[in-house]
Amino acid sequence: MGRLILTVEDDVAIRRGIVDALRFAGYGVCEAADGAQGLRIALEQPVDLILLDLALPTLPGLEVLRRVRDVRPTLPIIVLTAKGDEADRVAGLNGGADDYVVKPFSVKELFARVAAVLRRSPGRPSDLAVFTWESGRADLARRELQFADGSREELSELETTLLRYLVVHAGRAISRDELLANVWRLTPDGLTTRTVDMQIARLREKLRDDPAQPRVVRTVRGCGYMLATRP
Repeated sequence: MGRLILTVEDDVAIRRGIVDALRFAGYGVCEAADGAQGLRIALEQPVDLILLDLALPTLPGLEVLRRVRDVRPTLPIIVLTAKGDEADRVAGLNGGADDYVVKPFSVKELFARVAAVLRRSPGRPSDLAVFTWESGRADLARRELQFADGSREELSELETTLLRYLVVHAGRAISRDELLANVWRLTPDGLTTRTVDMQIARLREKLRDDPAQPRVVRTVRGCGYMLATRP
């Protein structure tokens, strides 16, 4: 059986359609009709990915997301949102979701998102598996930061994707819009959000990069951010 995917969705027809499609494609599946049940399964079962609706009974999807992130910070989570609910998508991404799919969606689109997230999950090979800087080393395949003092820090799926994008484009200033489009897969036109800045701040904290004078992820005034080729 393939990777185990948990679908948390209160709409019976939508949930059944997702579960049947995943099972037919060879994935292992489990399902929940409300937030409390979904949270319990997420924390008790060895799920590899969660498809999480945000409008759930018993426990809101954003609260499920927060609690899962507290216990399993690297577990990939894709949020399911209604068409036009951009605020929900931004809230989900701010809360630590790795991607989102807007309802109604096609099976083809859903599978593309699932496959993309799972390709970046732990244990999968990466063409950019390691990044080193002055005081540490990032193992992107394991989603882990390793420091000279022997301590380690886990990276979330989103943090890994963001760091990998910065590594690929090291030495080049990258705008917030480019990051929104390529890391968050949001259309930046007319979108006002602090998502990128907040996530960069979290990443700097994990990298132990001084926020007052960052040497690894530098701020490029008037543009965005740049990964320094030499910290």
